[in-house]
Amino acid sequence: MGDFTPCPDKAVKAAEAICGPIALAEITDRRGSAVWKATGAVATVAIKAGHGEGEEITAREGAVLDQLPEYTVTGGRYAEGVWYVTPWLVGPSTWGLFKPIRSGDGEHERALSGGVDLCQAIARLHASGWVHGDLQPAHCIHTNHGARLLDLSWAWSPDFPPSPLFQGGITHLIAPELAALVESGVRPVRTTVESDVYALAGTLWTCITGRWPLDYDAVGIGPDVGPSARRAAIATGGIPLRRDDPWPAFQAALRQVLRAPARSRPTATELASVLEQL
Repeated sequence: MGDFTPCPDKAVKAAEAICGPIALAEITDRRGSAVWKATGAVATVAIKAGHGEGEEITAREGAVLDQLPEYTVTGGRYAEGVWYVTPWLVGPSTWGLFKPIRSGDGEHERALSGGVDLCQAIARLHASGWVHGDLQPAHCIHTNHGARLLDLSWAWSPDFPPSPLFQGGITHLIAPELAALVESGVRPVRTTVESDVYALAGTLWTCITGRWPLDYDAVGIGPDVGPSARRAAIATGGIPLRRDDPWPAFQAALRQVLRAPARSRPTATELASVLEQL
């Protein structure tokens, strides 16, 4: 393992202007994008810096956040790339919120409430004209002020076109019609609210079971199969869902989403309403 990317001096100064003197904690550093938690006496912020292959993607995410009213972002450039600073979100991710469910310790009411909150956060994003494009179990934080979405690098709206670099998001949660579009070679790939809802249901399924929704073993797809071949198989719509069913009522609602053709999928608002009735 290499050394953690140095935090840009300009980003540190921007964080200190918000927080006062800060202590930096290294969070992640991969594929040209690094994140720090900057804690001061006044506030705590996240610093993200992108360089090399991560430069354009990080710059794009900062630009997306700058256009969404619930986020505050300060950003700029440095010699190696780009950086931005945004308030640190306090709370568990959806994956963390569902940990007691996966370990069999209960807390169903809290997890169910969190699932509804995630659906409603996606619904609000869609209502504002945006599509997320890469929803995953760790891409939402459940704060005291509601669910807040993360990793919006691939989000787009009619006023902010999609990136030609986008390859459909995480393969295991890609909707069949989106997988087919990616494999067709059409660029840029335009994700839809329907494919977002598929990823939403797949995210919640994964948070419940600890496993991806599709049963690759049933159709002979092993772990050595590459992303392109896996997407091609997903695009057929013929891979069954896994049979592990630790939360039958919740998963029944998700199964309806994951098996429905795009035109018949419920909206995020409709899925939230179904879950609220459980």
